[in-house]
Amino acid sequence: MVPARIKRKVRDMTGGRKVDGVLLITVIVLLIFGLVMITSIGVPKSIQLSAPNVLYPNCEDAGVDCYLLFRNHLIRLIAGFVLMVAMAKINYQFWKKTAPFWFVATLLILFVVLFLGSRYTTFARSWLVLFNTSFQPTELAKLFLIFYLASWMEKKRDSIRSFQNGFLPFVVIVGALALPIILQPDLGSTLVIAMIATSMFFVGGARARHILLGVLVVAVAATVLLANLPHLRDRFTAFMSSDVSCREDYCWQSEQSKIAVGSGGLWGKGLTQGVQKSYWLPQATDDFIFAASAEELGFLRISLLVLAFTLIGWRGYRIARGAENRFVQITAIGLTAWIVFQAFINIAVNIALMPVTGITLPFISYGGSSLISVLLATGVLLQLSKHSDYENNRGGRGHRRTYYSEYRNS
Repeated sequence: MVPARIKRKVRDMTGGRKVDGVLLITVIVLLIFGLVMITSIGVPKSIQLSAPNVLYPNCEDAGVDCYLLFRNHLIRLIAGFVLMVAMAKINYQFWKKTAPFWFVATLLILFVVLFLGSRYTTFARSWLVLFNTSFQPTELAKLFLIFYLASWMEKKRDSIRSFQNGFLPFVVIVGALALPIILQPDLGSTLVIAMIATSMFFVGGARARHILLGVLVVAVAATVLLANLPHLRDRFTAFMSSDVSCREDYCWQSEQSKIAVGSGGLWGKGLTQGVQKSYWLPQATDDFIFAASAEELGFLRISLLVLAFTLIGWRGYRIARGAENRFVQITAIGLTAWIVFQAFINIAVNIALMPVTGITLPFISYGGSSLISVLLATGVLLQLSKHSDYENNRGGRGHRRTYYSEYRNS
């Protein structure tokens, strides 16, 4: 239960109408957790970035900034939180009406990235640099795809189950946005987008056989990409098998993340006491922050992180189930799927249950584009909770039903 005092503050912050306080508090806890872990894990990388030419750097030396990542992340977190509050105040009707504009604008920017984008130590050309600031348009593309698909599915309510008027247009819409992302190539984000779109299509009322057909098409396309792109083939090979040469080459990240998670034991080594972050685990504050955190916190404490994302998924489902209309419902499902699927894909990669994908852990990983985008999405989800009867929809016993149920039972 959320205390009445907190509920009043949440109501005031979002313009008088109550938002889902449990969701908001869970997100705030994750943000604080991420800030703490970046402070604990980020010292080696902060030293590397602030004093790359110093032979034996010390935090007390001039020019050595041991908390560079902490300050950068704090600034981004504050900016993202302010934007989240602003998004929670903007009525969802604005995004519904302007969805086509944002979709087309995003599509154009993604193609611009293919020609003018930067790589930033990765093989994917995914970044644009403006005014000495880099950002990854793919992150915002997830948000605007959700708006457009929800708007389109609301209009296609009576034909969404049709192959010609439902499935084929859906494939064209998602494929048009996914194509420039695949060409970057950013297969991790492509996977997240595919899972978001599939979740929305299912809730929108699509036929199961159409969804299975789409999965088959994606599987064939993935097989073709694996056969023709060496770096993807290496990652898949590293996931399927591990030998000595692999451990020193293309599966180094997976091996070191498993060592980090395993060496943490039940209770961990303690904050700042992790070893893998200093010399062996690459991207310890970014893609592999879960593994680095597991080393310092241990299995029992890091398991609470999994429960937190599960709670976000549950609250998002309840918001969608009690939605006042179809657009709110499908948008809520898309936003929830984005946060939850991306989180569990990242965690699966960190414990070597999936090949390395290069995606971040929402709310926690170091990275401005990812953090701000997911906070924007959270702000929209909080706004949608103001248009949902989720409080009276406990355990599926509320008077509202999802469109999926209504459609199937009609």
